[in-house]
Amino acid sequence: MAARIEHLVTSGTFSLDGGTWDVDNNVWIVGDDSEAVVIDAAHDADAIAEALGDRTLTAIVCTHAHNDHIDAAPALAARTGAPILLHPDDLPLWKQTHPDRLPDGELSDGQQVSVAGVELTVLHTPGHAPGAVCLYAPELGTVFTGDTLFQGGPGATGRSFSHFPTIVESIRARLLALPPETVVRTGHGDSTTVGAEAPHLQEWIDRGH
Repeated sequence: MAARIEHLVTSGTFSLDGGTWDVDNNVWIVGDDSEAVVIDAAHDADAIAEALGDRTLTAIVCTHAHNDHIDAAPALAARTGAPILLHPDDLPLWKQTHPDRLPDGELSDGQQVSVAGVELTVLHTPGHAPGAVCLYAPELGTVFTGDTLFQGGPGATGRSFSHFPTIVESIRARLLALPPETVVRTGHGDSTTVGAEAPHLQEWIDRGH
């Protein structure tokens, strides 16, 4: 059974620097009929567990540690036994949400997460958060970008732990180098492609000056 990508939208709040906003998050499930990984366990462990059904969850991968992307991760891990994986540079953010529960493993640049016969390659793409990562699956023709790259440009960099020149460099060096037909599956909102976003790089650079 070939690996496939499934998509859930969950709703909740994002809180940082004393503000709170209502948000809808994309939760991505990659796997086949027997096993899967979850990318960003947002808001609703019950809904994610229901979507998984009786499949074995092999990992809960966090693209970064803003609370709206990790708030349901410990509950999902408790239900499934799956390890939570996070880049260590995002531990300060993680601890704001889950001070008593550390992730189970670390993500590092170039690491491969295997599921259902496909490899998800970890790309460290700091900027939106210090430990932000994207997951590139060439066999599936897609990259999961969390909040690093959206349809229309880079993720937000106006709050703590974020930096606009860094995110633009991450996108330029790591994401726009991927094949243009690569589908960009984002942390919020609609998907796009590398080729659709690449022509706008200079606009983003100019916006930051």
